[in-house]
Amino acid sequence: MRDDQQRRLAQAVREACVEAASSPYEEAGISGLCYEGRWECAVDTMRNLDLAVLLEQLESLSPAGKEST
Repeated sequence: MRDDQQRRLAQAVREACVEAASSPYEEAGISGLCYEGRWECAVDTMRNLDLAVLLEQLESLSPAGKEST
């Protein structure tokens, strides 16, 4: 894997984690959970991210993925 591909993958994973965790964290707060409970909900969501979907999305955006379509 090239450096630019590794950077794109790492950035995509980071963005997916932040996006996935934000909503459950806020919803848990609205439900009355304490900080630790909110954080636990957010972490659980990140642990359950479907990385295969993320990889498919990245492949469809890569130049190689466009050429193979």
